Amino acid sequence: MLKKNIQEMFRRFEAREPEPKGELDYVNVFTLLVAVVLSAQATDVGVNKATKALFALADSPEKMAALGLEAITKHVRTIGLYRNKAKNVLALSLRLIEVFNSQVPDRREDLESLAGVGRKTANVVLNLYFGQPTIAVDTHIFRLSNRLKLAPAKNVVETERKLEKAIPARYKRHSHHWLILHGRYVCKARKPLCNNCIIADLCNSSDKVI
Repeated sequence: MLKKNIQEMFRRFEAREPEPKGELDYVNVFTLLVAVVLSAQATDVGVNKATKALFALADSPEKMAALGLEAITKHVRTIGLYRNKAKNVLALSLRLIEVFNSQVPDRREDLESLAGVGRKTANVVLNLYFGQPTIAVDTHIFRLSNRLKLAPAKNVVETERKLEKAIPARYKRHSHHWLILHGRYVCKARKPLCNNCIIADLCNSSDKVI
């Protein structure tokens, strides 16, 4: 995609939704971290249903650790891969207590030292809570980056690097939210809604259906 079209694409995204929000429910940075860990290979809607009661009981590492594995597992059993995720939630809570004085760190390396936290999860937390201009590449962003020729790549790490270079600095902080929402609700995988797309005139994708 041409540089001028990338600039215009994000200008339109910003004009439509200046402050995009993630769709996971949370009450503080700890519950955000837990929610993102639980959201791997699961829908935000499904995670929100499971965490409503969980976060009412445990909104801190200490409270989560006190619940114990059995109780955590019971609360998240409706989420895919719930047994392993419950173990990760307990383990990351204990590590936060023991290593980070119960505080969620604001460095990617520290976040990635927690159970169940990979680069994408760390980037989401750094962006959403700490306001850092990180780009969390999920399936929607990977697909859009290739479909729109915004940052064509063979894997998510390469996609992230190319997006870092391609996206203008002023749009970088909210860029992954705009792309996720666009991929989730407009530029869908199987049948893109091109007639409802605000960047259709900028798109040269072979999947275009107008």
